[in-house]
Amino acid sequence: MTQEVKRAKTIPIVEVGTTEQALYEVRRKIHPRSVQGLYANLRWFFVWFTQIIFYGLPWLQWNDRQAVLFDLGARKFYLFGLVLWPQDIIYLALLLIASALALFLFTAVAGRLFCGYACPQTVYTEIFMWIEKVVEGDRFARLRLDASPWNARKIRLRFTKHVLWVAVALWTGFTFIGYFSPIRPLIGEALSGSLGFWQIFWWGFYSFATWGNAGFMREQVCKYMCPYARFQSVMVDNDTYVVTYDPVRGEPRGSRSRKEDHRAAGKGDCVDCSICVQVCPTGIDIRQGLQVECIGCGLCVDACDQVMDKMNYPRGLISYSTERTIQNRTSKSEARRRVLRPRVLIYSVLLLAVTGVLFGSLFTRDALRFDVIRDRTVLAREIEGGNIENVYRLQLMNTTESEMLVKVSAEGLTSLKVRSSNNSDADHIEVMVSAASNSMLPLRVEHPVDGLEPGSHPIHFVIESSWPGGRETVREASSFIVPR
Repeated sequence: MTQEVKRAKTIPIVEVGTTEQALYEVRRKIHPRSVQGLYANLRWFFVWFTQIIFYGLPWLQWNDRQAVLFDLGARKFYLFGLVLWPQDIIYLALLLIASALALFLFTAVAGRLFCGYACPQTVYTEIFMWIEKVVEGDRFARLRLDASPWNARKIRLRFTKHVLWVAVALWTGFTFIGYFSPIRPLIGEALSGSLGFWQIFWWGFYSFATWGNAGFMREQVCKYMCPYARFQSVMVDNDTYVVTYDPVRGEPRGSRSRKEDHRAAGKGDCVDCSICVQVCPTGIDIRQGLQVECIGCGLCVDACDQVMDKMNYPRGLISYSTERTIQNRTSKSEARRRVLRPRVLIYSVLLLAVTGVLFGSLFTRDALRFDVIRDRTVLAREIEGGNIENVYRLQLMNTTESEMLVKVSAEGLTSLKVRSSNNSDADHIEVMVSAASNSMLPLRVEHPVDGLEPGSHPIHFVIESSWPGGRETVREASSFIVPR
């Protein structure tokens, strides 16, 4: 048997004449064969790179706190030196737009790169398959184990594998909730059994999802659950770099000895070894052309190149190339020139614009945010001494991680005085705003009644803030009402 992949079973549920049709395919378990090469090494590089970031970030400290923490209870997101509030939701919107544009750009240039190398489903499936290989053996050993009856050895191997899978899944779930609750105290809470309901729920949910998706569903997530494969076709064109098989060079395929002159025998370079199918994590045959199940991992390229080396044939029967290059037999340099086509340029310009706005606004945002709110219960009133008083509330938000001195005054009318419950003589007030905090400051603005016409008069609040290493002055328009 030249092809090691078993034929999929189907359930006949509709009969038309003498032909049985199946509405769905029964899943066959895929045991990918191990392969070494450029793209296999690249996949493992991204496994290490992404997981070092994922598992390591919650343990980093910044200003005596967790460097990356999404504190939903306090409604504050900490990202190293940034403190984001619910009012900063615009940054999340810009980040999502930039991520979508980056996905469109990478797909237009080189297909499903994200799926093949950085997608969490791909990464954790790779980790779980490595554990499976270490415990149960290589592909052929796993196939034999599947076909063997249940005995002590099979139970021991399966039990060991699942213990390791569950351990990885539990640590992954624990790390996940460590992004929302400080992870260092979280360990003590977990050991003492004092975790809250939602912490336990999300720990269990994320762990179960990791164990189920990476251990059992695997390629089914990519083939049937992920929407990316479905709309990939609208972003890929004939000039997109994808994993391709060269049928002109490879066909007609067939087995042969190394010494045989296959060209004289009328055969192509493909020896029909099916190794490209055996290494595929989704179990497809790339020789049938680009398919929605292909995640662009390039493992079939590594496998085919090794076979070509053994047969002393040129590499590249399966390669990252474009459909136009294969169909029109154009050169690789011509394919590279066609990368910068209109859609790629449009995606690039939009991505640069959105990321520029995102980072520009992040690094130029005000250290102190404030909002002036009129007290609707007391718009204006006459007080002792022949003065008119308006009542306001000033919401102050310190976005830095340093204590901030804030001085509040008003201008626009002569003799305006800003007072609070703690001062009576000064024409301004000064308050200290704690680091990364939000406070509400009630204040009164007074003006002598003489010389003011009844009605609304424009004024400006002047807020001067200072903190270690910085100083800002901002103005906010408001109004001063004189009753009739």
